[in-house]
Amino acid sequence: MKLANRMSLRSLVAYAHDIVMAAASFVLSLYLRLGGEIATYPVDIIAEATGAFALVAAAVFLPMGLYRGIWRYASINDLVAIARAATLTLLVFLPVMFLLTRLEHIPRSSLVINWFVLMGLLGGPRLLYRLLKDRRLSITLDRDAYRRVPTLLIGAGDGADLFIREMGRSREALYRVVGVLDERGTRAGRRLRGVPVLAMPERLSDVVEDLARRGDRPERLVLTRETIDRALIARLLEEADELGLSLARMPRVTDFKAGLSDGLEVKPIAIEDLLGRPQAALDRAGMRALIAGKRVLVTGAGGTIGAELVRQISDFAPAEISLLDHSEYALYAVDLELSERHPGLPRRALLADVRERRRAAEAIAGLRPELVFHAAALKHVPIVEAHPVEGVLTNVVGSRNVADACRAAGAAAMVLISTDKAVNPASVMGATKRIAEAYCQALDLDEAARADASGAPRRTRFITVRFGNVLGSTGSVVPLFQRQLARGGPLTVTHPQVERYFMTVREAVELVLQATVLGSGEGGAGSDHRGKIFVLDMGEPVRILDLARQIIRLAGLTPDKDIAIRFTGLRPGEKLNEQIFHGAEPLIPTASRGLLLAAPRTADFAVLSRAIDALEETCRGADPRAVREQLARLVPEFRPAGTGAESTPLSGAARPD
Repeated sequence: MKLANRMSLRSLVAYAHDIVMAAASFVLSLYLRLGGEIATYPVDIIAEATGAFALVAAAVFLPMGLYRGIWRYASINDLVAIARAATLTLLVFLPVMFLLTRLEHIPRSSLVINWFVLMGLLGGPRLLYRLLKDRRLSITLDRDAYRRVPTLLIGAGDGADLFIREMGRSREALYRVVGVLDERGTRAGRRLRGVPVLAMPERLSDVVEDLARRGDRPERLVLTRETIDRALIARLLEEADELGLSLARMPRVTDFKAGLSDGLEVKPIAIEDLLGRPQAALDRAGMRALIAGKRVLVTGAGGTIGAELVRQISDFAPAEISLLDHSEYALYAVDLELSERHPGLPRRALLADVRERRRAAEAIAGLRPELVFHAAALKHVPIVEAHPVEGVLTNVVGSRNVADACRAAGAAAMVLISTDKAVNPASVMGATKRIAEAYCQALDLDEAARADASGAPRRTRFITVRFGNVLGSTGSVVPLFQRQLARGGPLTVTHPQVERYFMTVREAVELVLQATVLGSGEGGAGSDHRGKIFVLDMGEPVRILDLARQIIRLAGLTPDKDIAIRFTGLRPGEKLNEQIFHGAEPLIPTASRGLLLAAPRTADFAVLSRAIDALEETCRGADPRAVREQLARLVPEFRPAGTGAESTPLSGAARPD
């Protein structure tokens, strides 16, 4: 009864089957050894030996784990388990029979034969059952009764093996694999589960033409590797468009929500796939150690970066997370999402503007955060260009207010989210972010100097992280293209040669957290990063015109035919190309792939503080021209149009850049 409770009915049937097969294997092995002479053998001896062998097998099979597997998914692991069970059965049976009969009537060689026979009788039915379930032995030959899309796979690896296997299991499978292209070229001419590996992707058009002549023209290309070179994906997208094929990819393993039992659905190629950058190895244990049990504040929590920071930080179990934003709706939305994501996590939502010094100081003093991520900023270049006073008040004065409040409240670290537009800025937005960078750099070095002079424990760290455009963020080009595409075009591009760096918001925030681990000292080298700037490795820049064409192709349309592309000219403050590093910033490697380190020249903290005081006073006078001129004096690389301002470094101090 206990055995029945531990084993399902199917397992009991399988167990009984294996005992019968064990008995049959013994008799069959004797017949193979003796041939016709077995008829002269005493029946009682054969019966006694067969019964003993079946009993030994029954005792051995049960604890060997043969009935934990599922015949439907019998694999090499099951075959290895059967081999162990067969071997142990014979090893136990040999001394048992020696004690009973001294093996006087059983040919020794029949035991060797028995091992192979037993393997066949135990493994064969399992293999046959799987083949039947996979419909590879269909007698009715009706597997193509359902219309299946002829498909060509890109990548002859584990993903292709999984795809072909899944498509062969169901009569209602959506796809029929007609060939595989190996991007490495090492497996061309071979077969993968019976499907030919035809050539490299560079010969796509030739392969499609050849398959068409055979009556197997593919209608879809499917990428089966998680990471494929961005240039290859872009080329495949363009060539597939010319050949009338759709391009898709297999879901990544992390995309599966309910296994594969319901079949394997492919996903359309997304803009993110065109970045093609390999995933950086992240120190998630360090991130958890940094955040778990800490009080964390995120400013600009309702924005694209701020909201993703909230999501990822909340997953590392902070003691409390506080959300600060000046937009009521954005704050409501991120707070609602957080309440649903982690309902038991203590949280606070503060409606406040970082530009108000007293309000920022009171809020941070009341929250007493240990970690502060400052993502609040005005980032849209043309808008800030038209409103320089607002840009300075938010990006410069607001950042200083938060940094000073963090210092006063004794926060362990403040992280400033910056931008590649701070390098050789051509816009007010870039110049304001560069001043914010310089202030946090100077404050970080000043904190270190005070700690060294007093011998006090480690003081607040000020960590700056700089990166480029985030795909899908508010005001970015991708949502604009998608809206224009939905209206039927045209897609507007400022200039044919304009390029930008892009990164997904998830990856950007992961690397921000990784930089915080390194910069705060949790990674073991925080003191080496004082006064420096972490820069995310953005890969290669993307031409916006190419991005527009790819978005049109992803929609199954033809650029310049179905959807027009119109050039509008560079907007105020825009550059053709962005740089991640200033020419004077020496590059310093970090221990983390995906993170670079810049060491720009810094300003004296006291002098820079007075300069920002003067800049704030100018803003209060609401004179945009005077604000631009003062920005040009503080950031020598900033060249505002039409002011005639001369760029001179801060008096008595090293310049910010």
